[in-house]
Amino acid sequence: MKNLFFLSLLLFSIVVSAQDEALISESKAAQLELNEEFSNPETTILEPEDFKDFHGLEFYPIDEKFIVEAKFVRTPDEKPFLMPTTTARLPEYVKYGEAHFTMHGKDFVLNLFKSVQPYDEPDYEDYLFLPFTDLTSGDGSYGGGRFLDQRIPEGDTIIIDFNKAYNPYCAYSVRYSCPIPPKENDLLIRIEAGVKAFGKH
Repeated sequence: MKNLFFLSLLLFSIVVSAQDEALISESKAAQLELNEEFSNPETTILEPEDFKDFHGLEFYPIDEKFIVEAKFVRTPDEKPFLMPTTTARLPEYVKYGEAHFTMHGKDFVLNLFKSVQPYDEPDYEDYLFLPFTDLTSGDGSYGGGRFLDQRIPEGDTIIIDFNKAYNPYCAYSVRYSCPIPPKENDLLIRIEAGVKAFGKH
């Protein structure tokens, strides 16, 4: 019986380890894809003077502690609203749900939003927008906060990988209009994961 218990524990550890490795591989792939986009003259959004000396975005080290499984609570009765941006543009969103999770012994809630306007790109029907700020905002990461792309989960859990957090385009150029993360998505913790602040911006 004791041997059976330890065998079960070993198998469980192997499965969990494989899942963690898969998630970390996804984190690395997302960062590589982002860097390729910025490094390609045809897809970069960098200003010419910045692109000339660009050698890649700077990221915090990938850390599995910043990959959390959150309880996903749908909020079907929310009314659409106009989200403030860095310009006069006011895109219309609706709060779609909440992600409840624990990190470093503290409980947090993040709101996830869905655009009222349909996306031009295919396969974005289940896209959710997750803007947030944290205690690194303006102290290591971009002061205006960072974004995460999420998909509507089938069940009541959602994986949030802060290693995939990226800057809004406004962090690189004043030519862009970017949503401002709402105050309720301000995390009172240092999320030392994802992309860091960019140069002089």
